[in-house]
Amino acid sequence: MQVSIYTDGAARGNPDGPGGYGTILEYVDPKGDLHTKELSEGYAKTTNNRMELMAVIAGLEALNRPCDVKVYSDSKYVVDAFNQDWIGNWVKKGWKRGKNEPVKNVDLWQRLLKAKEPHNVTFLWVKGHNGHPQNERCDALATSAADKLGTG
Repeated sequence: MQVSIYTDGAARGNPDGPGGYGTILEYVDPKGDLHTKELSEGYAKTTNNRMELMAVIAGLEALNRPCDVKVYSDSKYVVDAFNQDWIGNWVKKGWKRGKNEPVKNVDLWQRLLKAKEPHNVTFLWVKGHNGHPQNERCDALATSAADKLGTG
């Protein structure tokens, strides 16, 4: 089954939180009907990169069988990490990067690698909000999740 996942993380401009993520799954069932599933959740004391990773993880973990997945993200960091195989290099270096600096968010990178295992996943960068209207909806979901924390 072909699934498109549109993700967005929002830290509301404050590296100490609040934050939230929004994820929308789109797929066509065997009858040819289009379906969408929306997921969002808020987290306090976090960063935008963690929210972007959580958004992708939430989408992949919501799939209950192996699928061909296209993940659309406005995070060039997340997309490049897979498309340029940064993760493979990090793993080889013991989760170090550059001048032996530790990689941040290793717990989420490991969870994301596990979540994508059963799927054929392609990561696509959506520049800002100029690419897909669904990304706008993901941003709205992420913002709503952050606002529900009551500290945004």
